[in-house]
Amino acid sequence: MLHDPNHLYVFDTTLRDGEQVPGCQLTTPEKIEIAKDLESLGVDIIEAGFPVSSPGDFQSVVELSKAVDNVIICALTRANNNDIDVAAEALKFAKRPRIHTGIGASDMHIKHKFNSTREDILARAVAAVKHAKSYVEDVEFYAEDAGRADLAYLAQMVEAVIAAGATVVNIPDTNGYCLPDQYGAKIKYLKEHVSNIEQAIISAHCHNDLGLATANSIAAVQNGARQVECTINGIGERAGNTSLEEVAMILKVHQQQFPGLTSNINSKLFTAISQKVSSMMRMPVQPNKAIVGKNAFAHSSGIHQDGFLKHRENYEIIRPEDVGLDEAGIILTARSGRHALKHHLERLGYQLDKDELATTYEKFLVVADAKKDLCDDDLKALMQS
Repeated sequence: MLHDPNHLYVFDTTLRDGEQVPGCQLTTPEKIEIAKDLESLGVDIIEAGFPVSSPGDFQSVVELSKAVDNVIICALTRANNNDIDVAAEALKFAKRPRIHTGIGASDMHIKHKFNSTREDILARAVAAVKHAKSYVEDVEFYAEDAGRADLAYLAQMVEAVIAAGATVVNIPDTNGYCLPDQYGAKIKYLKEHVSNIEQAIISAHCHNDLGLATANSIAAVQNGARQVECTINGIGERAGNTSLEEVAMILKVHQQQFPGLTSNINSKLFTAISQKVSSMMRMPVQPNKAIVGKNAFAHSSGIHQDGFLKHRENYEIIRPEDVGLDEAGIILTARSGRHALKHHLERLGYQLDKDELATTYEKFLVVADAKKDLCDDDLKALMQS
C-alpha cells in the first residue's frame, strides 16, 4: 500500500471505540447514517466495528461495507485466527477493506493479561498479521499499551509485523498515560530504529484519561505519524478518545508548523455532525468543549466583547464559519459591557446616543444581576420600561 507522506490519514473510530461508551449503542441504520456523514466529512478510514464481538456488530460491518464507497472500512480483531476469519467475512462487500489486528506490547499486558512471554507475544503478532494478509492487502497492527511498552521491544515488534505485511502500525496510548513529549519521542524512536518503517504508516491512537489525547496525537504527527485515530466529540471509553475536530483545527490554525501536510477534512461540517452524534448517542457535548461546545465561540466578558467587536481576531483564532456556525455569540450577562449592549440593541433596531446608552446600561445591569443571561425579549422589555 503506497501512502502519501504529506497526507494525514484520518481514522475515525466513533462507530467502534466511541460506541463502547455505556448507553451509546447505535442501531445499524444509525451507524450507516453517521458513516455517510463521516464520508462527506472527508475521513480516510472508518472503523466500523469488532465483528466477532456480537451478531449486531458483525451485521453493522457488513452493511457499512455496502453503504460506503470511497472510504476504507476497517474491522477490529484480536490476534487470533477466528477473530480474523470473522472480520474477513464481515468485510466481504467492502470496496476498500482493512483488518485491524493486534496484541499487547507492554510487559504489564504480556504478564498480567496474557500470562505469556515477550517471545510468544511476538510470534502471535506476526502470525496474526500473516493470517489477516491472506484475506486483505491492507492490514493494520495495533501494539496495545504501547504507551507503557519497552521501547526496544516495541521497535522489534513493529519491525516484525511490517516484515509480515502490516501496512499501518498503530502505537496506542491505551490508558492515556503518556505526556506529549514522551509519546512524541516514542514515535521518533520508531522512525529512527525500525529499519523497514518507511514501508508502513505510523498511527497514533490516544486516550484522554489525563486530558492529553489531542496533545499526544499532535506530538505524534510532529514526529512522523501520518494517521490519527479519533472520534467525533472525543467520545470513547472512560475519558474518551482523541477528538477529530480538535486535531483538524489545530492543523488548520498551525499550518506553518506542518508545512505541506494536508487532510481531506471539510471542517465546515463539524457542527452538524457533532450535534448528530451527540443526539444519536445520547451523549451531551460539554458547553466548554473546544471547537463544538456551545460556548466555544461565545463571548460574555465585557473586556472580551469590546475587543472582539473592535476586531474579531483579538479573541478569535478560528472563524465560527470554518466549523459550520453562522457567527460568534455575544452573550449578555452582568459581566457584559456597554459595547455589547449597544451591539445587540442596534441589531434589534434601537439607536441610542451616549447618554441614552448610559441610562439603559444601568437598567440593564439590574436585570442582568437578576437573570443569568438575557435574550432579545428581555432587551425589548427593557427598552419599553
